[in-house]
Amino acid sequence: MLFRYLASGLLLGSTAVAVPSPNVKRGASLLPFSTKGRDILDRDGKLFNYVSTNWPGHQEAMIPEGLQHASVEEIVSWFPKLGLNSVRLTFAIEMIDDIYSKSPNQTLERSVLNALGTTNGTIVLNQILSHNPKFSKNTTRLQVFDAVAKELARQDIILHLDNHVSKAFWCCGENDGNGWFGEKYFDVDKWIRGWSYIAKHAKANWPTFSSAGLRNELRNANTAEPVDWYTWYVHMTAAANAVHESDPNALIFFSGLSYDTYIDPIPLGKTLNGTAGKSTAGKTAVFVPSDFPWKDKIVLEIHKYDFENTQDDCETFTSKWYQKGFQALDASNPATKYLFPMVISEWGFIQNGTYWNQTTYNKCLIEMVKKWQVGWQHWELSGSFYLQTRPGRVPATIQGLEEAWGLLNYNWSAVRSPVTVENSLSKMIAALH
Repeated sequence: MLFRYLASGLLLGSTAVAVPSPNVKRGASLLPFSTKGRDILDRDGKLFNYVSTNWPGHQEAMIPEGLQHASVEEIVSWFPKLGLNSVRLTFAIEMIDDIYSKSPNQTLERSVLNALGTTNGTIVLNQILSHNPKFSKNTTRLQVFDAVAKELARQDIILHLDNHVSKAFWCCGENDGNGWFGEKYFDVDKWIRGWSYIAKHAKANWPTFSSAGLRNELRNANTAEPVDWYTWYVHMTAAANAVHESDPNALIFFSGLSYDTYIDPIPLGKTLNGTAGKSTAGKTAVFVPSDFPWKDKIVLEIHKYDFENTQDDCETFTSKWYQKGFQALDASNPATKYLFPMVISEWGFIQNGTYWNQTTYNKCLIEMVKKWQVGWQHWELSGSFYLQTRPGRVPATIQGLEEAWGLLNYNWSAVRSPVTVENSLSKMIAALH
């Protein structure tokens, strides 16, 4: 079926993708999901693959990006236009902490002004309210998320909620305080409390809430709990328990180590060891799905970017990446002890119209998705950000930063690079049909 990108009345591009017919069940009617072996199944036992992009809501303002440029309805409409069935919506635990502390900073006005300052913040706040007249300056961050979730449901888009960070700012860097359990901003008890709260709230208020990504891109940190698989096991299973108790229907996504670039010890059933000389010395665990009440809700997630500017042939590309966790999908591998569904929860590159064809990454990723029939969540929709704070960058903080990797242009009014979408996102969709 042909779909077209329309903005300001102009035809920006077209390409062939597989879009569900009006008679295909979508949205809330698919839920709840469950897992069986390597597959995610909908309520009727039919296969479901996440075909998503990311919509960040975890940065300083702690509301979904882009609302100064377009309405919630207009932004959500991009998902079906692009042939997507779902979104990975990110949030910060700080938003939940502020609810518990009854912080006065939860209003839209205070959130935006605190992030951007009085002068620019007032301008952006007025733009948000102009595009979204249902909001007022006293609308809370959570009420903004509620409005987004309601509109996603109205347009039949499945909502996957991802905890990107604890302290609200850009992700990710080593020793930025957000990366590992017990690091400066990563209070484990508040993280688990946050998941208990938001999963319960989502179950009650968000019709297409389907799944919870426990934590984005766990990574090394010098001042934190021991960075090892045993620590991962203890805290990730505790958070999964919290999610399941709040919403027994939600799928639970488990990310791996080193920026979520490998998770193979889990499907291979390896012993998860502590660290010699640390508090976890001599401690071990094994992740056994049947040990948990959420055994039919487990999904593994993994990230794959092209930071190496790889020119590997696709056989080499696939072989290297297979070893990072794709064994979870392979019942024919005798080393695979447990089958799990897997989702590539981040992949992407600059949307400049040429990069898609300058390395083998795009071509090989499409081939691997087709071979393994694995769901994915592209990075990202945003054409620009309210604010981005990135420790170590000069300047560390930039307001109104353009996102060259975003599917949309700076003011969220059109597709940034139709030729890139045609040769990348659309072919990733087609690979699953």
